Amino acid sequence: MRRLTKKKTLTLVKELDAFPKVPESYVESTASGGTVSLIAFTLMAVLAILEFFVYTRTWMRYEYEVDKDFSSKLRINVDITVAMRCQYIGADVLDLAETMVASDGLKYEPVNYELSPQQKMWHMTLLHIQERLRVEHALQDIIFKAALKGDPPAPDQRDDSITSLTACRIHGHMSIPHPRGHAHLAALVSHDSYNFSHRIDHLSFGEAIPGIISPLDGTEKISAEPNHMFQYFITIVPTKLNTYQISAETHQYSVTERERAINHAAGSHGVSGIFMKYDISSLMVRVTEQHMPFWQFLVRLCGIVGGIFSTTGMLHSMIGCLVDVICCRFQMGIYKPLTEAPLNEQETSESSVPPPPPPEDLSQQ
Repeated sequence: MRRLTKKKTLTLVKELDAFPKVPESYVESTASGGTVSLIAFTLMAVLAILEFFVYTRTWMRYEYEVDKDFSSKLRINVDITVAMRCQYIGADVLDLAETMVASDGLKYEPVNYELSPQQKMWHMTLLHIQERLRVEHALQDIIFKAALKGDPPAPDQRDDSITSLTACRIHGHMSIPHPRGHAHLAALVSHDSYNFSHRIDHLSFGEAIPGIISPLDGTEKISAEPNHMFQYFITIVPTKLNTYQISAETHQYSVTERERAINHAAGSHGVSGIFMKYDISSLMVRVTEQHMPFWQFLVRLCGIVGGIFSTTGMLHSMIGCLVDVICCRFQMGIYKPLTEAPLNEQETSESSVPPPPPPEDLSQQ
């Protein structure tokens, strides 16, 4: 009974076979079919390799939502060099009510304003990156992927002599509780000694992440007149960054620059200095690095193999029919019916028999 049941099961399974096998005696191999098969296998291999490279790549997904965090403080990371001595400069942060909210946390380091050859090379590279970022926004995704968790690298030690320390490097970070306000650098000397030429090596908000390049990094402004005002209007967007390397809360920002000379006699009023007015957006951006699922990769791979196999088979059949028509194989007698062959032979034999001689005239005898 068990053997009979097993045979019935096998018979039922064979009847459900959706891929019947054709005997080899009914299969004919041709040179054109082999050529098409070779081309199809080559395309399958190339597209499968390209699809694997697509599978290994990742992309950044951007999601926008309302920022509901109103209690956390905003951290400002500053590294700026001003072409004045440190004892002549003061930096602080004011809110909308012109009340000082932060001034500690910054370090004042006497330096030379001119850069070393190595620092000039890095500064030129940074400017080139900023230029490309303004044109190709997709490069920002690469920067996000290259970001690393940890403290930012320490700047290169500058080879400064004591007599050439005419500039001041202000660096460090400050934490402020208010979402709106402005930070400014002011001078503590007379107007004739002002020189607010400056270079912003780094300016960012939130957690400092190595590898992230901010819009103002590498900015340099040279003041031709001592009484000059530089303004930066900054819009800050809270950002949560989640990649395969890091998970951090930082801030992106956009900036608009403005500068003008202060001349009260000409109607250009104001206070000389470097002003950075900031405002935080109510929207938050969530940036997540994503990867293609493995099942989707398999589906796409099966589509490539099946599509090429079916397409090349149809093309081979169509081209074969066109070749048959163009070469007029139907007129060469290859596909003529077999019943025509005896008729042709009979006609040929009849035409080859000589005609009988004419009858003799008996009257002449």
